Amino acid sequence: MSQILVNDLTFSYEGSFDPIFENVSFSIDTDWKLGFIGRNGKGKTTFLRLLTGDYSYRGSITTSTVFDYFPYLVTKEQKSLPASAFLEELKTGCEEWRVICELALLHEDAEILYRPFGTLSFGEQTKLLLAVLFSGENDFLLIDEPTNHLDQAARECVKTYLASKKGFILVSHDRDLLDACIDHVLVLNRQTIEVQSGNFSVWWENKQRKDQFVMAENEKHLKEIGRLKQAARRTAEWADKNERTKIGFNPIKEHDRCISARAYIGAKTKKMQSRVTQMSKRLDREIEEKEGLLQDLEQPVDLKLMPLSHHKERLVDVRDYSLQYTGAEHPVFRGITFEICQGEQVALHGENGCGKSSLIKVILKKAGYADAGLNITEKGVCETASGLTISYVDQDTSFLTGSLPAFCKKRDLDHSLFCAILRQFDFERVQFAKNMEDYSEGQKKKVLLAASLLTPAHLYIWDEPLNYIDIFSRMQIEKLLLAYQPTLLFVEHDVRFREEVASKTVVL
Repeated sequence: MSQILVNDLTFSYEGSFDPIFENVSFSIDTDWKLGFIGRNGKGKTTFLRLLTGDYSYRGSITTSTVFDYFPYLVTKEQKSLPASAFLEELKTGCEEWRVICELALLHEDAEILYRPFGTLSFGEQTKLLLAVLFSGENDFLLIDEPTNHLDQAARECVKTYLASKKGFILVSHDRDLLDACIDHVLVLNRQTIEVQSGNFSVWWENKQRKDQFVMAENEKHLKEIGRLKQAARRTAEWADKNERTKIGFNPIKEHDRCISARAYIGAKTKKMQSRVTQMSKRLDREIEEKEGLLQDLEQPVDLKLMPLSHHKERLVDVRDYSLQYTGAEHPVFRGITFEICQGEQVALHGENGCGKSSLIKVILKKAGYADAGLNITEKGVCETASGLTISYVDQDTSFLTGSLPAFCKKRDLDHSLFCAILRQFDFERVQFAKNMEDYSEGQKKKVLLAASLLTPAHLYIWDEPLNYIDIFSRMQIEKLLLAYQPTLLFVEHDVRFREEVASKTVVL
């Protein structure tokens, strides 16, 4: 066992005026199963890249271990080749027999090593790259969101596999995965970094308890601040009033006063002013302590939604429906029957490649939205209500480029309201000046979700909306959907989110 010691780490991207890390210090052990938690854009992936030496920084990172990073970058040329042909390029010293042993633990056949990498499913690619990652010895592994785009079966397999390993940092926003796989957490709070023993649920329970204590202490400080302000104001008024009596007096009303009383009044006023100064200092200390308490408090703002009401109760009707791509040997799926009525939240569930996204594109096409180049043969009924307004979130974010004002203009969105929603998603104001191609994947997804929330619609269709989205924002979205009950068709492999939100599940 060795340690990774981080001392006074400071880093910011070139041309950026907001530091990602500033004078950060902590230590971790290399035999831990460490979960890495934090808001989108806080620097989780950046920190992993600092460990691997991809960026220069100030401060020090001291360790004797060797790092390896997942996911590996697979080039366009490599995707046309079987993985067995470029294992050494992915991981120096990688031995094929070790990869085969790891694939067996992932319940995957070794034959995927000999098929062109580009023809493998998301699940097969992830398992193969994880097998390569864990095929070495004594490396400390940096695993960045391994379950994005994976179906439930593949997630369960990866979860079981990682639970049997140790010596890694796992970046993930999947609460179920974190609970099963980690024994320590590294948390990027708003202003601080903390390392704690336990899985996600243990940390979350401790955080809620700590936040409740902080709120109670904050209330106490607010009361003390109010009391001190009132006392200081009253004492200052008394001092001023007393000061005004130093010069001149009414000999009839103050017959017992003489000229020498002026010095006494001045001394008394000075004493009162001293009390005001002491109260001000104590007030400043109370305010500083209050601000220190609240620096890491997470208080997600409640989001709002503007769903439209349609004149028909049933918005989508699918009966004995089959879909097959032209030229394919077999249908993507056959005999699907379900309906979407107003106020229902319908989850499409199934393995990767079972046709969830294809079905969504068909529904979008039937409702009069852009034909996404579907070349298909259909059987059965797939109908949408007339005049249906749909708000759609695609799982792909690669098309997001340019500035936020240009994005709002293109989508006819109110720029001020749009930025307000992004702020509620914990976007820093400094991010508004950047182009979207410079955002993290989670921030790009928040842009699409914010646009959807700002678009009044009869039906919301979200295709894997939570990929890369941080845990706090997931909870915000859950709360929103439970409060407003919009008509929603969605695909999401986050088990806890689906169980919390879906009123009905359609299995393909």
